Amino acid sequence: MIVEQIYTGCLAQGAYYIESNGIAAIIDPLREIHPYTQRAKQGNARIQYIFETHFHADFVSGHVDLAQETGAEIIFGPNAQTNYPCTIAEDNQVFQIGDVQIKVLHTPGHTLESSTYLLIDEQGKENCIFSGDTLFIGDVGRPDLAAKSNLTIQDLAALLYESLRNKIMTLPDDVIVYPAHGAGSACGKNMSKETFDSLGHQKEVNYALRANMTKEEFIQEVTHGLTPPPSYFPWNVQLNKSGYDAVNEVIHRGTTPLSANQFELLANETGAIILDTRNADDFSKGFIPGSIFIGIDGGFAPWVGTLITDIKQKILIVADPGREQEVVTRLARVGYDHALGFLEGGIQSWLNAGKELDQIERITAEEFALKSKNNGKFEVLDVRKTSEYEAEHLVHAASLPLDFINQNMSAIDARKNYIIHCAGGYRSMIFNSILRARGFRNLTDVIGGFAQIKKIDTLETTNFVCPSSKA
Repeated sequence: MIVEQIYTGCLAQGAYYIESNGIAAIIDPLREIHPYTQRAKQGNARIQYIFETHFHADFVSGHVDLAQETGAEIIFGPNAQTNYPCTIAEDNQVFQIGDVQIKVLHTPGHTLESSTYLLIDEQGKENCIFSGDTLFIGDVGRPDLAAKSNLTIQDLAALLYESLRNKIMTLPDDVIVYPAHGAGSACGKNMSKETFDSLGHQKEVNYALRANMTKEEFIQEVTHGLTPPPSYFPWNVQLNKSGYDAVNEVIHRGTTPLSANQFELLANETGAIILDTRNADDFSKGFIPGSIFIGIDGGFAPWVGTLITDIKQKILIVADPGREQEVVTRLARVGYDHALGFLEGGIQSWLNAGKELDQIERITAEEFALKSKNNGKFEVLDVRKTSEYEAEHLVHAASLPLDFINQNMSAIDARKNYIIHCAGGYRSMIFNSILRARGFRNLTDVIGGFAQIKKIDTLETTNFVCPSSKA
Protein backbone atom coordinates (compact mmCIF):
# COMPACT_ATOMS: atom_id res chain seq x y z
CA MET A 1 0.00 0.00 0.00
CA ILE A 2 1.23 3.47 -0.92
CA VAL A 3 -0.19 6.70 0.48
CA GLU A 4 1.38 9.94 -0.75
CA GLN A 5 0.46 13.50 0.07
CA ILE A 6 0.92 15.84 -2.91
CA TYR A 7 1.04 19.24 -1.26
CA THR A 8 0.78 22.57 -3.09
CA GLY A 9 2.12 25.32 -0.86
CA CYS A 10 0.70 28.34 -2.68
CA LEU A 11 -2.83 27.05 -2.06
CA ALA A 12 -1.99 25.24 1.20
CA GLN A 13 -3.75 22.26 -0.41
CA GLY A 14 -3.19 18.56 -0.01
CA ALA A 15 -4.18 16.03 -2.66
CA TYR A 16 -3.55 12.32 -2.09
CA TYR A 17 -2.37 9.36 -4.14
CA ILE A 18 -3.28 5.88 -2.93
CA GLU A 19 -2.02 2.74 -4.63
CA SER A 20 -2.43 -0.97 -3.93
CA ASN A 21 -1.79 -3.95 -6.18
CA GLY A 22 -1.83 -1.96 -9.41
CA ILE A 23 -4.95 0.08 -8.61
CA ALA A 24 -4.79 3.76 -7.68
CA ALA A 25 -7.14 6.41 -6.32
CA ILE A 26 -6.76 10.18 -6.14
CA ILE A 27 -8.34 12.31 -3.44
CA ASP A 28 -9.07 16.01 -4.05
CA PRO A 29 -6.90 16.56 -7.15
CA LEU A 30 -5.87 20.01 -8.34
CA ARG A 31 -6.95 21.13 -11.78
CA GLU A 32 -3.71 20.22 -13.60
CA ILE A 33 -3.83 16.43 -13.73
CA HIS A 34 -0.34 15.65 -15.05
CA PRO A 35 1.20 14.94 -11.60
CA TYR A 36 -1.41 12.25 -10.91
CA THR A 37 -1.27 10.50 -14.25
CA GLN A 38 2.53 10.55 -14.14
CA ARG A 39 2.56 9.12 -10.60
CA ALA A 40 0.27 6.28 -11.65
CA LYS A 41 2.42 5.60 -14.71
CA GLN A 42 5.50 5.52 -12.50
CA GLY A 43 3.84 2.84 -10.34
CA ASN A 44 2.46 0.97 -13.34
CA ALA A 45 -0.98 1.48 -11.80
CA ARG A 46 -4.43 2.32 -13.14
CA ILE A 47 -6.39 5.19 -11.59
CA GLN A 48 -9.78 3.67 -10.82
CA TYR A 49 -11.36 6.22 -8.48
CA ILE A 50 -11.31 9.96 -7.87
CA PHE A 51 -12.69 10.78 -4.42
CA GLU A 52 -13.89 14.30 -3.68
CA THR A 53 -14.32 15.22 -0.02
CA HIS A 54 -16.70 18.08 -0.95
CA PHE A 55 -17.29 20.79 -3.52
CA HIS A 56 -14.17 22.84 -2.93
CA ALA A 57 -14.58 26.60 -2.69
CA ASP A 58 -10.97 27.74 -2.81
CA PHE A 59 -9.79 25.90 -5.92
CA VAL A 60 -11.12 24.21 -9.04
CA SER A 61 -10.67 20.47 -8.72
CA GLY A 62 -9.21 18.35 -11.52
CA HIS A 63 -11.75 15.56 -11.14
CA VAL A 64 -13.58 16.13 -14.45
CA ASP A 65 -10.44 16.29 -16.61
CA LEU A 66 -8.84 13.41 -14.73
CA ALA A 67 -11.90 11.21 -15.21
CA GLN A 68 -11.98 11.98 -18.93
CA GLU A 69 -8.27 11.24 -19.25
CA THR A 70 -8.21 7.98 -17.29
CA GLY A 71 -11.76 6.63 -17.26
CA ALA A 72 -11.74 6.75 -13.46
CA GLU A 73 -14.99 6.97 -11.53
CA ILE A 74 -15.71 10.20 -9.63
CA ILE A 75 -17.02 9.65 -6.09
CA PHE A 76 -18.83 12.21 -3.94
CA GLY A 77 -20.48 11.74 -0.57
CA PRO A 78 -24.23 11.85 0.14
CA ASN A 79 -26.21 14.96 -0.88
CA ALA A 80 -23.90 15.91 -3.76
CA GLN A 81 -25.49 16.92 -7.06
CA THR A 82 -23.47 17.40 -10.24
CA ASN A 83 -23.98 18.07 -13.96
CA TYR A 84 -21.62 15.28 -15.04
CA PRO A 85 -21.55 11.50 -14.47
CA CYS A 86 -20.35 10.46 -11.01
CA THR A 87 -21.22 8.13 -8.15
CA ILE A 88 -22.97 9.58 -5.13
CA ALA A 89 -21.86 7.25 -2.36
CA GLU A 90 -23.90 6.20 0.64
CA ASP A 91 -22.71 6.66 4.19
CA ASN A 92 -20.43 3.74 5.16
CA GLN A 93 -20.17 2.51 1.57
CA VAL A 94 -16.88 0.71 0.90
CA PHE A 95 -14.75 0.86 -2.26
CA GLN A 96 -12.03 -1.69 -3.02
CA ILE A 97 -8.64 -0.38 -4.19
CA GLY A 98 -6.42 -3.37 -4.82
CA ASP A 99 -5.93 -4.96 -1.40
CA VAL A 100 -7.13 -1.96 0.63
CA GLN A 101 -10.51 -0.32 1.13
CA ILE A 102 -11.90 3.20 1.32
CA LYS A 103 -14.93 3.63 3.57
CA VAL A 104 -17.15 6.70 3.14
CA LEU A 105 -17.97 8.56 6.35
CA HIS A 106 -20.54 11.25 5.73
CA THR A 107 -19.41 14.23 7.85
CA PRO A 108 -21.59 17.26 7.00
CA GLY A 109 -20.97 20.64 8.59
CA HIS A 110 -18.44 22.43 6.44
CA THR A 111 -20.82 21.64 3.58
CA LEU A 112 -23.75 19.25 3.42
CA GLU A 113 -22.01 16.74 1.16
CA SER A 114 -18.70 16.83 3.08
CA SER A 115 -17.35 13.35 3.58
CA THR A 116 -14.29 11.86 5.22
CA TYR A 117 -12.65 8.82 3.62
CA LEU A 118 -11.33 6.12 5.95
CA LEU A 119 -8.51 3.96 4.57
CA ILE A 120 -8.53 0.35 5.79
CA ASP A 121 -5.25 -1.44 5.09
CA GLU A 122 -4.50 -4.98 3.88
CA GLN A 123 -4.79 -6.35 7.42
CA GLY A 124 -8.20 -4.75 7.95
CA LYS A 125 -6.77 -2.04 10.22
CA GLU A 126 -8.18 1.50 10.18
CA ASN A 127 -5.07 3.30 8.97
CA CYS A 128 -5.83 6.93 8.13
CA ILE A 129 -8.56 9.38 7.20
CA PHE A 130 -8.71 11.92 4.41
CA SER A 131 -10.77 14.52 6.21
CA GLY A 132 -11.15 17.20 3.55
CA ASP A 133 -12.31 20.42 5.20
CA THR A 134 -14.06 18.66 8.07
CA LEU A 135 -10.98 18.32 10.29
CA PHE A 136 -7.73 20.21 9.88
CA ILE A 137 -4.56 20.01 11.92
CA GLY A 138 -5.30 22.41 14.76
CA ASP A 139 -8.70 23.48 13.47
CA VAL A 140 -11.94 22.43 11.79
CA GLY A 141 -13.68 23.63 8.64
CA ARG A 142 -15.56 26.92 8.70
CA PRO A 143 -19.34 26.35 8.78
CA ASP A 144 -20.45 29.47 6.95
CA LEU A 145 -19.75 28.67 3.29
CA ALA A 146 -22.87 26.56 2.72
CA ALA A 147 -25.25 28.66 4.81
CA LYS A 148 -28.61 29.35 3.15
CA SER A 149 -31.89 30.97 4.08
CA ASN A 150 -33.12 27.72 5.62
CA LEU A 151 -29.76 26.65 7.07
CA THR A 152 -27.83 29.00 9.31
CA ILE A 153 -24.16 29.03 10.20
CA GLN A 154 -25.16 27.75 13.63
CA ASP A 155 -27.09 24.86 12.04
CA LEU A 156 -24.03 23.83 10.03
CA ALA A 157 -21.78 24.16 13.08
CA ALA A 158 -24.13 21.85 14.98
CA LEU A 159 -23.89 19.29 12.15
CA LEU A 160 -20.11 19.59 12.22
CA TYR A 161 -20.06 18.95 15.96
CA GLU A 162 -22.03 15.74 15.49
CA SER A 163 -19.86 14.64 12.57
CA LEU A 164 -16.68 15.08 14.55
CA ARG A 165 -18.00 13.41 17.70
CA ASN A 166 -19.85 10.51 16.09
CA LYS A 167 -17.81 9.72 12.97
CA ILE A 168 -14.22 10.84 13.54
CA MET A 169 -13.43 11.00 17.24
CA THR A 170 -14.66 7.43 17.71
CA LEU A 171 -11.82 6.14 15.50
CA PRO A 172 -8.59 4.77 17.07
CA ASP A 173 -6.10 7.38 18.28
CA ASP A 174 -3.33 6.07 16.01
CA VAL A 175 -5.33 6.84 12.86
CA ILE A 176 -3.47 9.46 10.80
CA VAL A 177 -5.38 12.60 9.80
CA TYR A 178 -4.71 13.85 6.27
CA PRO A 179 -6.64 17.13 5.71
CA ALA A 180 -7.28 19.03 2.49
CA HIS A 181 -5.53 22.18 3.74
CA GLY A 182 -2.88 23.58 6.03
CA ALA A 183 -1.86 27.00 7.34
CA GLY A 184 -2.64 29.80 4.93
CA SER A 185 -5.95 28.50 3.65
CA ALA A 186 -9.08 30.62 4.08
CA CYS A 187 -11.15 27.48 4.78
CA GLY A 188 -10.36 27.61 8.49
CA LYS A 189 -9.22 30.08 11.14
CA ASN A 190 -6.20 28.63 12.91
CA MET A 191 -4.69 25.77 10.94
CA SER A 192 -1.30 24.37 11.84
CA LYS A 193 1.67 24.50 9.48
CA GLU A 194 1.84 20.72 9.90
CA THR A 195 0.09 18.81 7.11
CA PHE A 196 -0.81 15.61 8.97
CA ASP A 197 -1.01 14.28 12.52
CA SER A 198 -2.40 11.42 14.58
CA LEU A 199 -6.02 11.67 15.64
CA GLY A 200 -4.99 11.06 19.25
CA HIS A 201 -2.69 14.07 19.28
CA GLN A 202 -5.36 16.22 17.68
CA LYS A 203 -7.73 15.24 20.47
CA GLU A 204 -5.16 16.68 22.86
CA VAL A 205 -4.31 19.94 21.07
CA ASN A 206 -7.17 20.85 18.72
CA TYR A 207 -9.53 23.25 20.49
CA ALA A 208 -12.55 21.90 18.59
CA LEU A 209 -11.98 18.30 19.76
CA ARG A 210 -11.97 18.93 23.52
CA ALA A 211 -13.45 15.91 25.26
CA ASN A 212 -15.95 17.76 27.45
CA MET A 213 -16.92 20.43 24.94
CA THR A 214 -20.66 20.96 24.68
CA LYS A 215 -22.39 21.55 21.37
CA GLU A 216 -23.21 25.11 22.41
CA GLU A 217 -19.55 25.82 23.27
CA PHE A 218 -18.44 24.31 19.97
CA ILE A 219 -20.88 26.42 17.95
CA GLN A 220 -19.80 29.59 19.72
CA GLU A 221 -16.07 28.96 19.29
CA VAL A 222 -16.20 27.71 15.70
CA THR A 223 -18.34 30.61 14.49
CA HIS A 224 -16.42 33.32 16.37
CA GLY A 225 -14.03 35.49 14.41
CA LEU A 226 -14.92 34.30 10.92
CA THR A 227 -13.88 36.80 8.27
CA PRO A 228 -15.80 37.10 4.99
CA PRO A 229 -14.68 34.44 2.47
CA PRO A 230 -13.03 35.58 -0.76
CA SER A 231 -15.48 36.54 -3.49
CA TYR A 232 -14.35 33.77 -5.85
CA PHE A 233 -15.42 30.94 -3.51
CA PRO A 234 -19.02 30.57 -4.79
CA TRP A 235 -17.82 30.51 -8.40
CA ASN A 236 -15.33 27.73 -7.67
CA VAL A 237 -18.07 25.71 -6.01
CA GLN A 238 -20.23 26.13 -9.10
CA LEU A 239 -17.42 25.07 -11.43
CA ASN A 240 -16.79 21.98 -9.33
CA LYS A 241 -20.46 21.08 -9.53
CA SER A 242 -21.07 21.83 -13.20
CA GLY A 243 -17.72 21.26 -14.91
CA TYR A 244 -15.40 23.60 -16.76
CA ASP A 245 -13.21 24.14 -19.83
CA ALA A 246 -10.36 21.65 -20.18
CA VAL A 247 -7.32 23.03 -18.39
CA ASN A 248 -5.11 22.46 -21.43
CA GLU A 249 -7.34 24.77 -23.47
CA VAL A 250 -7.21 27.43 -20.76
CA ILE A 251 -3.41 27.25 -20.56
CA HIS A 252 -3.03 27.32 -24.35
CA ARG A 253 -5.21 30.43 -24.60
CA GLY A 254 -3.50 32.22 -21.73
CA THR A 255 0.02 31.59 -22.99
CA THR A 256 -0.48 33.41 -26.28
CA PRO A 257 2.65 35.58 -26.79
CA LEU A 258 1.90 39.24 -27.54
CA SER A 259 4.18 41.99 -28.77
CA ALA A 260 4.16 45.26 -26.86
CA ASN A 261 1.87 46.84 -29.47
CA GLN A 262 -0.52 43.86 -29.47
CA PHE A 263 -0.53 43.84 -25.68
CA GLU A 264 -1.35 47.55 -25.48
CA LEU A 265 -4.07 47.25 -28.13
CA LEU A 266 -5.76 44.33 -26.35
CA ALA A 267 -5.63 46.17 -23.04
CA ASN A 268 -7.36 49.18 -24.58
CA GLU A 269 -9.94 47.20 -26.58
CA THR A 270 -10.97 44.55 -24.04
CA GLY A 271 -10.73 46.30 -20.68
CA ALA A 272 -8.41 43.54 -19.49
CA ILE A 273 -6.54 43.94 -16.22
CA ILE A 274 -2.78 44.01 -16.64
CA LEU A 275 -1.48 41.62 -13.97
CA ASP A 276 2.24 41.98 -13.22
CA THR A 277 3.57 38.88 -11.50
CA ARG A 278 7.26 39.76 -11.05
CA ASN A 279 8.81 40.39 -7.64
CA ALA A 280 7.93 43.54 -5.72
CA ASP A 281 11.30 45.22 -6.18
CA ASP A 282 11.34 44.78 -9.96
CA PHE A 283 7.74 45.96 -10.19
CA SER A 284 8.39 49.13 -8.17
CA LYS A 285 11.27 50.15 -10.45
CA GLY A 286 9.17 50.07 -13.61
CA PHE A 287 5.74 48.81 -14.58
CA ILE A 288 3.10 49.42 -17.23
CA PRO A 289 0.87 52.28 -16.05
CA GLY A 290 -2.39 50.99 -14.60
CA SER A 291 -1.14 47.46 -13.98
CA ILE A 292 -1.71 45.54 -10.75
CA PHE A 293 1.07 43.72 -8.91
CA ILE A 294 0.43 40.24 -7.45
CA GLY A 295 3.74 38.40 -7.40
CA ILE A 296 3.85 34.76 -8.43
CA ASP A 297 6.25 33.99 -5.57
CA GLY A 298 3.80 34.98 -2.84
CA GLY A 299 0.26 33.88 -2.02
CA PHE A 300 -0.60 34.44 -5.65
CA ALA A 301 -3.81 32.55 -6.40
CA PRO A 302 -5.67 33.41 -3.15
CA TRP A 303 -4.80 37.10 -3.55
CA VAL A 304 -5.97 37.09 -7.16
CA GLY A 305 -9.23 35.54 -5.98
CA THR A 306 -9.62 38.03 -3.16
CA LEU A 307 -8.83 41.20 -5.09
CA ILE A 308 -10.02 40.57 -8.66
CA THR A 309 -13.67 40.30 -7.80
CA ASP A 310 -14.98 39.34 -11.24
CA ILE A 311 -13.80 35.80 -11.95
CA LYS A 312 -14.60 36.28 -15.64
CA GLN A 313 -12.34 39.32 -15.82
CA LYS A 314 -10.04 39.31 -18.85
CA ILE A 315 -6.38 39.34 -17.83
CA LEU A 316 -3.15 40.26 -19.60
CA ILE A 317 0.01 38.91 -17.98
CA VAL A 318 3.41 40.44 -17.37
CA ALA A 319 5.82 37.80 -16.09
CA ASP A 320 9.47 36.98 -15.89
CA PRO A 321 10.30 35.25 -19.19
CA GLY A 322 9.79 31.51 -18.86
CA ARG A 323 7.21 31.69 -16.07
CA GLU A 324 4.14 32.54 -18.16
CA GLN A 325 2.66 29.02 -18.13
CA GLU A 326 3.11 28.81 -14.37
CA VAL A 327 1.12 32.02 -13.98
CA VAL A 328 -1.73 30.85 -16.24
CA THR A 329 -1.85 27.45 -14.52
CA ARG A 330 -2.08 29.02 -11.08
CA LEU A 331 -4.83 31.36 -12.27
CA ALA A 332 -6.74 28.37 -13.61
CA ARG A 333 -6.48 26.61 -10.25
CA VAL A 334 -8.87 29.16 -8.81
CA GLY A 335 -11.09 29.49 -11.87
CA TYR A 336 -9.60 32.57 -13.56
CA ASP A 337 -9.77 31.12 -17.08
CA HIS A 338 -9.82 34.32 -19.15
CA ALA A 339 -6.15 35.20 -19.54
CA LEU A 340 -5.72 36.55 -23.08
CA GLY A 341 -1.94 36.22 -23.34
CA PHE A 342 1.34 37.55 -22.02
CA LEU A 343 3.85 40.28 -22.88
CA GLU A 344 6.45 38.44 -24.93
CA GLY A 345 9.94 39.24 -23.71
CA GLY A 346 8.64 40.63 -20.43
CA ILE A 347 8.88 44.24 -19.35
CA GLN A 348 12.04 44.72 -21.41
CA SER A 349 10.03 44.42 -24.61
CA TRP A 350 7.80 47.25 -23.41
CA LEU A 351 10.88 49.40 -22.89
CA ASN A 352 12.31 48.40 -26.25
CA ALA A 353 9.09 49.59 -27.90
CA GLY A 354 9.65 53.02 -26.37
CA LYS A 355 6.58 52.85 -24.16
CA GLU A 356 6.08 54.59 -20.82
CA LEU A 357 6.72 52.98 -17.44
CA ASP A 358 5.49 54.05 -14.01
CA GLN A 359 7.25 53.63 -10.64
CA ILE A 360 6.45 53.37 -6.92
CA GLU A 361 8.86 54.83 -4.38
CA ARG A 362 10.33 52.39 -1.86
CA ILE A 363 12.27 53.26 1.28
CA THR A 364 14.09 51.24 3.93
CA ALA A 365 12.93 51.04 7.52
CA GLU A 366 15.87 53.29 8.44
CA GLU A 367 14.74 55.91 5.93
CA PHE A 368 11.22 55.60 7.28
CA ALA A 369 12.52 56.24 10.81
CA LEU A 370 14.39 59.32 9.60
CA LYS A 371 11.26 60.70 7.95
CA SER A 372 9.34 60.11 11.18
CA LYS A 373 12.03 61.84 13.26
CA ASN A 374 11.94 64.87 11.00
CA ASN A 375 8.17 65.15 11.41
CA GLY A 376 7.43 64.34 7.81
CA LYS A 377 3.89 65.11 6.74
CA PHE A 378 2.57 61.67 5.92
CA GLU A 379 0.22 59.03 7.25
CA VAL A 380 1.14 55.39 7.86
CA LEU A 381 -1.10 52.60 6.62
CA ASP A 382 -0.63 49.08 8.01
CA VAL A 383 -2.19 46.70 5.48
CA ARG A 384 -1.68 43.45 7.41
CA LYS A 385 -4.61 41.45 8.72
CA THR A 386 -6.46 42.89 11.71
CA SER A 387 -5.15 40.10 13.95
CA GLU A 388 -1.55 40.97 13.01
CA TYR A 389 -2.19 44.64 13.67
CA GLU A 390 -3.75 43.93 17.06
CA ALA A 391 -0.78 41.78 18.07
CA GLU A 392 1.64 44.68 17.52
CA HIS A 393 1.70 47.81 15.40
CA LEU A 394 3.23 51.24 15.08
CA VAL A 395 1.64 53.69 17.48
CA HIS A 396 0.47 56.11 14.79
CA ALA A 397 -0.34 53.58 12.06
CA ALA A 398 -3.90 53.13 10.85
CA SER A 399 -5.11 49.62 10.02
CA LEU A 400 -6.46 49.09 6.51
CA PRO A 401 -6.11 45.38 5.65
CA LEU A 402 -5.37 44.53 2.03
CA ASP A 403 -8.15 41.93 2.17
CA PHE A 404 -10.73 44.72 2.30
CA ILE A 405 -9.16 47.39 0.11
CA ASN A 406 -12.10 47.38 -2.32
CA GLN A 407 -14.56 48.03 0.51
CA ASN A 408 -12.45 50.71 2.21
CA MET A 409 -11.31 52.93 -0.64
CA SER A 410 -13.28 55.86 0.79
CA ALA A 411 -10.96 55.88 3.83
CA ILE A 412 -8.01 56.96 1.65
CA ASP A 413 -7.54 60.61 0.75
CA ALA A 414 -5.76 61.17 -2.59
CA ARG A 415 -4.49 64.56 -1.33
CA LYS A 416 -2.47 63.00 1.52
CA ASN A 417 0.94 61.37 1.52
CA TYR A 418 0.97 57.73 2.60
CA ILE A 419 3.73 55.38 3.71
CA ILE A 420 2.42 51.84 3.45
CA HIS A 421 3.73 48.65 5.01
CA CYS A 422 2.72 45.05 5.60
CA ALA A 423 4.70 42.27 7.29
CA GLY A 424 7.41 41.82 4.68
CA GLY A 425 6.70 43.95 1.60
CA TYR A 426 4.55 41.69 -0.59
CA ARG A 427 1.06 42.80 0.42
CA SER A 428 2.00 46.47 0.68
CA MET A 429 3.18 46.47 -2.93
CA ILE A 430 -0.13 44.91 -4.01
CA PHE A 431 -1.93 47.62 -2.04
CA ASN A 432 0.24 50.36 -3.55
CA SER A 433 -0.29 49.08 -7.09
CA ILE A 434 -4.07 49.05 -6.70
CA LEU A 435 -4.07 52.62 -5.40
CA ARG A 436 -1.70 53.70 -8.16
CA ALA A 437 -3.95 52.17 -10.82
CA ARG A 438 -6.85 54.16 -9.37
CA GLY A 439 -5.04 57.48 -9.62
CA PHE A 440 -3.34 57.85 -6.22
CA ARG A 441 0.14 59.34 -6.58
CA ASN A 442 1.58 60.13 -3.13
CA LEU A 443 2.50 56.59 -2.13
CA THR A 444 5.65 55.14 -0.57
CA ASP A 445 6.35 51.47 0.23
CA VAL A 446 8.51 50.21 3.11
CA ILE A 447 11.02 47.55 2.03
CA GLY A 448 10.83 44.54 4.33
CA GLY A 449 7.71 45.82 6.05
CA PHE A 450 7.03 45.47 9.77
CA ALA A 451 9.73 42.84 10.17
CA GLN A 452 12.34 45.55 9.46
CA ILE A 453 10.44 48.36 11.17
CA LYS A 454 10.53 46.47 14.48
CA LYS A 455 14.32 46.53 14.41
CA ILE A 456 14.43 50.34 14.56
CA ASP A 457 14.62 51.54 18.18
CA THR A 458 13.22 54.99 17.45
CA LEU A 459 9.97 53.64 16.02
CA GLU A 460 7.47 52.99 18.79
CA THR A 461 5.15 49.99 18.60
CA THR A 462 2.24 48.88 20.75
CA ASN A 463 -0.27 46.06 21.05
CA PHE A 464 -2.96 48.45 22.24
CA VAL A 465 -5.71 48.79 19.65
CA CYS A 466 -7.10 52.28 19.17
CA PRO A 467 -10.72 51.84 17.98
CA SER A 468 -10.53 54.94 15.83
CA SER A 469 -7.71 53.46 13.75
CA LYS A 470 -9.21 50.08 13.02
CA ALA A 471 -10.48 49.46 9.52
